[in-house]
Amino acid sequence: MPDLPTLRLKPKAEARPIRHGFPWVFADEVVLDRRTRAIAPGSFARLEDGTRRALGVVTVNPHSKIIGRVMDHDPQAQIDRTWIAARLARALALRARLHDAPFYRLVHAEADGLPGLVIDRFGAAAVIQPNAAWAEHNFDLIAEALAEVTGVATIIRNGTGRARALEGLEEVTALHSGTLDGPVEVPMNGATYLADLLGGQKTGLFFDQRPNHAFAARLADGARVLDVFSHVGGFALAALAAGAAQALAVDSSHPALALAKGGAKASGVADRFATRQGDAFATLEALAGEGARFDLVICDPPAFAPNKDALAAGLRAYERVARLAAPLVAEGGYLVLCSCSHAADLAAFRTACTRGIGRGGRRAQLVHTGFAGPDHPQLPQLAESGYLKALFYRLTP
Repeated sequence: MPDLPTLRLKPKAEARPIRHGFPWVFADEVVLDRRTRAIAPGSFARLEDGTRRALGVVTVNPHSKIIGRVMDHDPQAQIDRTWIAARLARALALRARLHDAPFYRLVHAEADGLPGLVIDRFGAAAVIQPNAAWAEHNFDLIAEALAEVTGVATIIRNGTGRARALEGLEEVTALHSGTLDGPVEVPMNGATYLADLLGGQKTGLFFDQRPNHAFAARLADGARVLDVFSHVGGFALAALAAGAAQALAVDSSHPALALAKGGAKASGVADRFATRQGDAFATLEALAGEGARFDLVICDPPAFAPNKDALAAGLRAYERVARLAAPLVAEGGYLVLCSCSHAADLAAFRTACTRGIGRGGRRAQLVHTGFAGPDHPQLPQLAESGYLKALFYRLTP
């Protein structure tokens, strides 16, 4: 076991949350002396409380507000390929029990005991997002362990997003190993999706919405469906696979809509599928002006409130989406409103959406509340791991 530097909590800092499973140590909670500041980002250290009692092994980034992330509560743990492989095997065991095909989120960061690390699996391919400095610096070890544990032949490194910027990491996306000939076909909820693992948004597909796609599909038989912020056709293709009469997918991204069209063709529903490229808010207003009505409307926007500073503006944006979408729902139809903003908790999001529906001149019943699928487990001590909310309303006269 190599001799590790020490990260020590201030004498009055509360160590109980760490002992009870909270995975983060904030910079204002630790003694920031010269030796602490000199720890290289992504290095490991032994965490101690104010009385010098060991709390475990953390990864350290002196340049981040989250200066320490708990890797292991055993202060003697050695974070190496064997340790990483064991955590991956534990994550795989859960997903293998949940899914009969290897298409899922394999590692959901802190909730799987691998802080800042996200891995999505697409059959024989996997996309690794090293969103923390330790994962970036140990990428090769992670990739080797991943191939060993899962047998994947193709691994993509996806280094994009706000989390990396907060860690002081540069953006980079590249094929790390294996081959990739184009978009990967992903079977899900009776439909076939196309995921662009190198050029798509995030890792190429949003597995977290799988159970919400499925619930929406239960409402879709014979329905006219509008899927706004559709990406690669997530809700629309699931609805068509369940018997929707027609579906219109709206997104600002031409490449995303091209993949959605490809997915509709692969699913055998292209004759009932249409797309419309444009700004979502402007398109909702235009559809209202055209007198369009749909039996099922879904709005799944990006994170309008990615942090607490953006919360007020984000809630106004969610309210606006609801206000513009509600008039497009036929009497007795359904409106699905989603948020992937962890800063907007369920109560605040529900209040904004319900207010927006009212300001859109409609009344509603809330019939279902959905969350991310179980391949995106929540760490009970970390609210941020439970970010996704989906509200299913039935609009009444």
